[in-house]
Amino acid sequence: MAIKIELQTEAKLPSNVKQQVSSVLEALPREHLRGIERVRIVDSINDPRIRALQKVDIPGLYHPRQGTQPAWIEIAANSLLPPKQAFHKRLMSKLSFKSNIAALTISLVGQHYHLTMRHSLKKGQLEPAIRAYTEKHLKLWGDKQSGWRARVFKPLQPTFERWAKALQRQAKERKRSENR
Repeated sequence: MAIKIELQTEAKLPSNVKQQVSSVLEALPREHLRGIERVRIVDSINDPRIRALQKVDIPGLYHPRQGTQPAWIEIAANSLLPPKQAFHKRLMSKLSFKSNIAALTISLVGQHYHLTMRHSLKKGQLEPAIRAYTEKHLKLWGDKQSGWRARVFKPLQPTFERWAKALQRQAKERKRSENR
């Protein structure tokens, strides 16, 4: 059964939002999506579970299965494309919309997967597991979406990763020496 993608928002979104979300869902393993009925894109998330966090604008929320109602995902459009910001901030959020909605969808599916199918995780291990799941599947999705530039730079990627690790190591050492 296909996952329904519902647009219940008044915000001006890119025209191919449904296709973007469905391409992300197609990139994920089918067994990880088992039990999710729909992805709903709304203006902002109003849920009684987050009333204590009134000032926080969360970008997405996973609704687990309750009784006969299947699990579903809710995405807030106003947190991904804030309406009342400066022009350059709106432009940056529009340019990064596709990758942001992909990362958010993958992380919410990862939450569903780890809560429903991976029962061996303890509460403290859940967040790092979801983060690792998101990074892994976002990289796989990005590789499928990439064009000629990614294919050209693919052989150089291990070198770039080594440089990044070396720079992170140097930054840690500098931070340690400053703290002493």
